[in-house]
Amino acid sequence: MSRGRHRRSRLSLTSRASRMSLVLMASSAGIAAPLFTAGAANATPAPAAPNSQVQQASSEGSESAQEESYTVAAGDTLHTIAEENGVDGGWSTVYDANKDVIGGDPNLILPGQELSLSASGQPSEDDSRAEQSASGEEQSGDQQYADNLDGWINEALAIMEEEGIPGSYEGIERNIMRESGGDPSAINNTDINAQNGTPSIGLLQVIKPTFDAYHVEGTPNDQYDPVANIVAACNYAADRYGSIDNVDSAY
Repeated sequence: MSRGRHRRSRLSLTSRASRMSLVLMASSAGIAAPLFTAGAANATPAPAAPNSQVQQASSEGSESAQEESYTVAAGDTLHTIAEENGVDGGWSTVYDANKDVIGGDPNLILPGQELSLSASGQPSEDDSRAEQSASGEEQSGDQQYADNLDGWINEALAIMEEEGIPGSYEGIERNIMRESGGDPSAINNTDINAQNGTPSIGLLQVIKPTFDAYHVEGTPNDQYDPVANIVAACNYAADRYGSIDNVDSAY
């Protein structure tokens, strides 16, 4: 027998192509695999939890608003409204707080009216009178006077009334016009007082010693101040003549 080399049989072209096709298919299948699991890919996001604190605050605010006001419904009376809402003082408290809404008859309330359930909703008549009185007193205490002869006389008269010093507008004005012509800066440098070193000064021509002796506390300590000058002169005239009204010449 002749010897020959054994040859390995070759695969057919068709077989090799089939193997390559299988490898490529497997590789292709591996590349196309999903990166996430089905569960993760298809998971539905959990809804956001509600903000319970905000809801609670809103609820409390609504309850507070409901407690402070009430909308009248058909068949309501002030008595039932006060009783059902626990209003201190009963129906009269509700009425006092809502007189501007209800009017003069507490038995006549209308559906749809918005009523305050707070006792301090409206001031009582007594409170209103007290406030008006206090306001009037304040306005009186802070009264403003014109910066002219009329204002000076009126302000002086108000002070004189408080101090019990007699005198009238006419008496003061008459003496002012004779003494200074209404000039608060008037000064007499020629009479005997001036020669003695104490000239007559101001609206009612008061010398320094007299002004100091009869000056009324609370007014400016200044002879030239028109109000202080009038009050001091009238105080002196009251002591010497009974009233400035009794003075008709140099005094």
